[in-house]
Amino acid sequence: MALLLFTGAVVVNAQQAALTEDARCGCYLIKRNETTYFKKHRFFDFRNHDHHASVPPVIESANDSPDAPVTSPFFNSTDWTDFWMISNWNNSHGVREDSTLLMVNSPNNVYLEANPSPNPSSPSKSWLSLRTQRLPKFQTTAEIESLSAKFKFVSIRMLARTIGARGAITAMFTYRHSEELAKVQESDLEIRTSDPKNLIHCTNQPSLNSEGDIEARASRNATMPDGLEWSDWAVHRLDWTPESTTWYVNDVEVADIAFQTPKDVSNIILNAWSDGGEWTENMTVGEAAYLQLQWFEILYNTTEVEKREGGEGGCNSVCSVDGSPEVGRPVMLWSNGVGRVVGMFGGWVMVTVVAVLFLVA
Repeated sequence: MALLLFTGAVVVNAQQAALTEDARCGCYLIKRNETTYFKKHRFFDFRNHDHHASVPPVIESANDSPDAPVTSPFFNSTDWTDFWMISNWNNSHGVREDSTLLMVNSPNNVYLEANPSPNPSSPSKSWLSLRTQRLPKFQTTAEIESLSAKFKFVSIRMLARTIGARGAITAMFTYRHSEELAKVQESDLEIRTSDPKNLIHCTNQPSLNSEGDIEARASRNATMPDGLEWSDWAVHRLDWTPESTTWYVNDVEVADIAFQTPKDVSNIILNAWSDGGEWTENMTVGEAAYLQLQWFEILYNTTEVEKREGGEGGCNSVCSVDGSPEVGRPVMLWSNGVGRVVGMFGGWVMVTVVAVLFLVA
């Protein structure tokens, strides 16, 4: 019996790859990074919960706001509670030195909202809203945070928009807490509603140096691509990998920062807030701003990322969510250890195939 070994290159179109389920995926690759593998995937879909949708009136008492109940049974479901918690802390003990307002997070400001006029460009029946509103004596705000603080490298995406009054920040970010500002680790996507509507902020924190001056290498003022504004629905993506943090809007890269990329385990946080400080500015009493999401998706590791070739290290079935014909569901790139990725660009994946044939004399 003779053994014949040959290799050859084939090209697989990820957009034509077969839909699969997470249970069949050993790990995941992301577009434009074929060396970082993610072990886990979660998808949160808020588009078809109009039966749970209800916009609660704002609670005008700073004392009552933190203890408000959740606004819908959805936020008591296992799908939500096994990943997220809704914050109710306030800044009465001081978070930012330039704050001029009491800021109070309330579960009452996290709710499902019905789409009043579904149309082809926005067919979603509902979305998740995070609300912040200026009241006479304080700013009522919204924040959701991952239960786990052990994420280490992620690719997070959300179909989202920011709308409303000047004087607010909406954000999606990774966060490692420290009592010392210099030891905080954070990768931010932030939108300031006082900014031009095509401007977003991408930062690896802390963004100030030891003298308190702005560290230019830590931040980029990025422009939304293709004429988009942050009030338009768009897919915002943040990839935190060992080498850098990279930001995308609708799959267009808008920033990449290697300087002080986070290195240690972190939380995932989304919020809408203001404290009347220099960064947020001061919202007019009675006005409000909102971060609204149709869906949120995360690929993640909870231990240090291993760099390895496909098919090794227990990762025999390799999937991707990029190029999938159905958002939230992965496609199978390859399985059973056949092949390895050598390049990934656009919707295409280049695979080197190794084949073994046994010939009987």
